[in-house]
Amino acid sequence: MSLPKDLRYSEEHEWVKNEGEKVRVGITDFAQSELGDIVFVELPEVGDEIEADEPFGSVESVKTVSELYAPLSGKVVEVNEELEDSPEFVNESPYDKAWMVVVEPSDNAQVDNLMSPEEYEAMINED
Repeated sequence: MSLPKDLRYSEEHEWVKNEGEKVRVGITDFAQSELGDIVFVELPEVGDEIEADEPFGSVESVKTVSELYAPLSGKVVEVNEELEDSPEFVNESPYDKAWMVVVEPSDNAQVDNLMSPEEYEAMINED
């Protein structure tokens, strides 16, 4: 399982990549492996406001449908449209091709409150 060191992580298994005024969000390698083969991804629209710890979309696998929980609050400024036609990217490339949304955080300090790679790894190893 890969855990890029330049990302922050949420308890709901989302990753956040800080890109200056914006952040890129997706689900972790651990999450996609637990879900199995992803067959559908539902994401918000550009311009939507998302709230920390609230659902902002969902992923459907052959096993289940799982909510995506926002790791921080802010405005969606970009959506990965490719996932509509290629949901398998979530399984194949969770950190590169399968980013889900780009968000302008309402407060950049929210990123610092997320887990480091080491803290996230410790959390998933407890389960």
